[in-house]
Amino acid sequence: MRDTDSIRAAALDRIDRAERRYKLAFAAGALVEAAFLAAFLLIADLSDRTHVLLLLAAVATYTLVAIGLVALGAHVNRSTLRVLHAIGSRE
Repeated sequence: MRDTDSIRAAALDRIDRAERRYKLAFAAGALVEAAFLAAFLLIADLSDRTHVLLLLAAVATYTLVAIGLVALGAHVNRSTLRVLHAIGSRE
């Protein structure tokens, strides 16, 4: 029984570390993309319709990617909780 507890604790530690790394990477990526967007807004000539179109396309693309990442994160969290519930109910 003690061996099972140490294995479970180690697995939970790995899950926590992976989640922290995921959140850190997500935040870093968001900061980099925000910097690119800010630079574009500073450099762009918004009276030029091509620049406006590029801005709209970039915002639309980033929005879709962000929604996909949030959905993926929710799925992973839900799956992890189901596994943890299954492990907890076996005791």
